[in-house]
Amino acid sequence: MISLASEFTDGKGRRARGWLFWDAECEFCTRIARWLAPALRRRGFALAPLQDPRVAALLGLSREELLREMRFLLSDGRQFGGADAAVALAREIWWARPLVWLSRIPGAMEVLRACYRWIAEHRKCAATQCPMKQSAHGA
Repeated sequence: MISLASEFTDGKGRRARGWLFWDAECEFCTRIARWLAPALRRRGFALAPLQDPRVAALLGLSREELLREMRFLLSDGRQFGGADAAVALAREIWWARPLVWLSRIPGAMEVLRACYRWIAEHRKCAATQCPMKQSAHGA
């Protein structure tokens, strides 16, 4: 696992501009995190799995809340989840900026959030007891 520090340093001791936290038990999530990792690292961001026990304390979330969606935490303390995290990430990567422009259309964020929730509820976790599947079917 990637080491986390309260001062937001990356694995080489440099201060990270922020962190992307993803569900490491989800193959889909892991593929996307690996795909984004080079672009984010070049821009000073670090990545870590949501399952790291320090992440829940860092973000102030229960395990169930934590695994509901990806999280993006900036070094200034701003925190984004789900579709809002995707848009915040898109602000940092030039080729992803069309998502930011799309999000500014009236009503678009509600659609993006609904799409994100649908994808999150239908992802396949590598774990045998996926908390997302339990909460989706238990509700």
